[in-house]
Amino acid sequence: MNWLRHSAHGALFAAIVCEVAATLSLKGALTHPWLVAVVVLGYGASFFLLALTLRRGMAVGVAYGIWGATGVVLTALLSVVIFGEAITPVMALGMALIILGVGLVELGSHGGSKAQERAEAVDGP
Repeated sequence: MNWLRHSAHGALFAAIVCEVAATLSLKGALTHPWLVAVVVLGYGASFFLLALTLRRGMAVGVAYGIWGATGVVLTALLSVVIFGEAITPVMALGMALIILGVGLVELGSHGGSKAQERAEAVDGP
C-alpha cells in the first residue's frame, strides 16, 4: 500500500474506486436504503482522495478528466454486470471518445508544460 500513500496516481485510482462504488450504490439505495451510507462515504472519500491527488502534484485538468472519464466508463460497464443494463453501440462510441479525449488532455498536459518551459528559457520569466 506504499503506492497509495505517496503516489498521485495511487490516490487517483482510489478516488475513482470510491466514486464508482458510490454511484452504483445510488441505484441500489432505491431498494436497499442502507446503501445511502455507502453513497455518502464513497463520495466523501472520493473528493478527499481527489484533493490528495492534486496536492501530490497532478494537474487539475488531468486529474479531473481521468477521474470523471474513468468513473463514467466503469460505472456504465459495471451497471451491465450488476443491474443488467445495456450498452448500445452509440454509448460504446461515446465511451471510446471520452477515453480518447482524456488521453489527449493528458498527453497535451505534458507537451504544454515543456513548451512553456522552453518559451520561458528563451524569453525569460
